[in-house]
Amino acid sequence: MKEVKIGFIGCGGNANGHMNQLSGIEGARIVAVCDVQPERAQSAAERHNADPYTAHQELLERDDLDAVYLSLPVFAHGEPELDVIHRGLPFFVEKPVAINMDTALMIEEELSSPTELITCVGYQLRYLGSTRITQQILQEKTINMIVGKYWCSTGHGDPNAWLRQMNKSGGQLVEQATHTIDMMRYMCGEVETVYAMQANRFLKETDCPDANSVALQFESGAVGSLTATWAYAGDWANANILDVLYEGELLNWNPSSVTVQENGDWVDKTAPSPTIDDVFVEAVRSGDASSILSPYSDAVKTLAISVAANQSAQENRPIDIAPILDWDAF
Repeated sequence: MKEVKIGFIGCGGNANGHMNQLSGIEGARIVAVCDVQPERAQSAAERHNADPYTAHQELLERDDLDAVYLSLPVFAHGEPELDVIHRGLPFFVEKPVAINMDTALMIEEELSSPTELITCVGYQLRYLGSTRITQQILQEKTINMIVGKYWCSTGHGDPNAWLRQMNKSGGQLVEQATHTIDMMRYMCGEVETVYAMQANRFLKETDCPDANSVALQFESGAVGSLTATWAYAGDWANANILDVLYEGELLNWNPSSVTVQENGDWVDKTAPSPTIDDVFVEAVRSGDASSILSPYSDAVKTLAISVAANQSAQENRPIDIAPILDWDAF
């Protein structure tokens, strides 16, 4: 089996999760890690027997890399991706792909060269067994409406952390509820228009909204709604929940299972699934990206919905998605 040698740019919490997954994948080896905080890089290097760096440009000078993971704060995307692209390396990048559309579209433009690189964005919910079952159920069905919610407590942390600064994270709709938005897209198709309302009702020490309500018009004719808050004090049971109404039937999806009615009874269904890291490593090893469900160009469309929702709330008007995805407009 060909060994896939991997470098990491960013060694924070999400990166550690991927590193731990990769350590259990046969034929995958982390050889280099980088973080602007030296202690983070050193700690990750020691855990995974890798070489530490504090500048990603130095990591990319290595000649033994087969792929790179980019696990960065939202505001830090841009230069690292372009440097990886210019190095000609496949890459996995955490969601969301950027804090604004001009950065994301610039990177997408660089990726559109004749020798297109393998890319994978961290929308891991697409790969779950519950998602696969849901797609099978909805295949060739007419979806009337989809309702999503992402309620959690992460807004209660340090108000000075980058996550809770609008100009660094884009707020909950960009940084966090992007997973729910992406699943709504994945199940119902592309979004045509969004209209959002936002409020800061409780977490007054930050400039990010703590309540978000978004209406979505899909190109198919289906309609949707999303509510998101990170002021909720409970557990994660209300994060990434979808209700799908189709042809008079109701389906409830969550990451662990899908619930449908069969013969008058509600039934929970699930299935095993590969991790997104398994899929990415195998794509790099084989050179075949057909199993990647979340390439960079697709993830840009999910970002556009979050950006449009923030703009809609600020301007109090519906926002069409197509112009936001137009590179010529930037």
